[in-house]
Amino acid sequence: MKVRSWLSTCSSTTCIATSGGGATTPSTKRFHSDTSSDIQSSSQETSSSSLQSNLSLLTLPSVPSLQKLSPENLNISVETHFVTTLKHHRPVHINFMAVNNNLLYAASGDEINVFEIINNTLVDTFNGDKISSGSVKSVAFCDGKIFTAHQDCKIRVWKLTIHKKHKLIATLPTLEDRFRKFILPQNYVKVRRHKKKLWIEHHDAVSGLAVYEKSVSSISWDKSLKIWRASDFRCTESITAHDDSINAVVVSNDGIIYTGSADKRIKVWRTAPLTEKKEKKFHLIATLEKHKSAVNALALNSAGNILFSGSCDRSILVWEREDSANYMVVNGALRGHSRAILCLVSVNDFLFSGSADQTVRIWQRRIDGLYCCLIVLDGHQKPVRSLAAAVMEAEGGDCGGAVKVFSGSFDGEIKVWQVEVSSVISPLS
Repeated sequence: MKVRSWLSTCSSTTCIATSGGGATTPSTKRFHSDTSSDIQSSSQETSSSSLQSNLSLLTLPSVPSLQKLSPENLNISVETHFVTTLKHHRPVHINFMAVNNNLLYAASGDEINVFEIINNTLVDTFNGDKISSGSVKSVAFCDGKIFTAHQDCKIRVWKLTIHKKHKLIATLPTLEDRFRKFILPQNYVKVRRHKKKLWIEHHDAVSGLAVYEKSVSSISWDKSLKIWRASDFRCTESITAHDDSINAVVVSNDGIIYTGSADKRIKVWRTAPLTEKKEKKFHLIATLEKHKSAVNALALNSAGNILFSGSCDRSILVWEREDSANYMVVNGALRGHSRAILCLVSVNDFLFSGSADQTVRIWQRRIDGLYCCLIVLDGHQKPVRSLAAAVMEAEGGDCGGAVKVFSGSFDGEIKVWQVEVSSVISPLS
């Protein structure tokens, strides 16, 4: 297990590796060293990074790179601790992870494992019905409830009890919602030859969930985007959003929905003005086309004005809002991963990316709009499928800059890292 530092030009770089729970202590690598062997190792790492960036550049030659691989006078210190590997009942693929109220929800196969993130202990394991509901694809939190997306085309809703156990309270679409719709023929849509379904039903795996205020957005491999009310679990709208499976969805703090698909496109949706709300509540306002292969992951910064998209083309594209008909323009690309980008998470001014190359990269946006790859976390034996992160409070209740990072892989392991970035005051010359 390794932690690779890429702050070769920072005036101060610190990488500390500790272990917990009997885990193997990761090794660390620094670029600056007085020994010739370390210099040679640094050269090999730099050459590897350049090669990986070039592979990405070949697929998107028109998009400039944004990472500042050789920044001068960054004056920051990075401390990285490997904490532990979380254990759960069945070490199968980790499909998705999310943090809520100091609990980590990890979708592993057809189960959801829940861990306390303070002491890293397993507190509950729950799943769908007695019969198999297929893999759990996503988890979201809305109105005090937990929503889970499943391979069997359904969304399940759970309530957390006082004993930190999870009780199933609804399966979407609900029986009541189906009963309202099944009589009228216009409520059916053709899903394939000689087969129809109610428009409130997904007819393929529900691949993602996103929340805005009291509504939940669901996406599916059936190419549709659906909107659900959290109060009564009713489906209020269904849109055929893409030409291929939809893999990712995020919602900004002003209600803008972004969907990413295997059709290589990202689409932007917004509620229509009141005068246009006759049939549909959402309408397409932009289509973002730059990726050369399937879009696998999306993330927004905290302000909601920067969108990150990850694809099989090995690049993370950075989109920024502009006041024009295009709505968003691509500002550049973050390169370094050697295989497909599978997951993205944005916390504060950090971006975390997981890839099929089995690594996690941590990026930070600088004041000048360029990015620095702070650290490469290396320890999984298979592709990193999901990431989650939480800002940890220091003693006294202050956020001391430490971020706890959870990385889940196809190897069935969830690794826990703690990363802290701080400024270093340079001595006066």
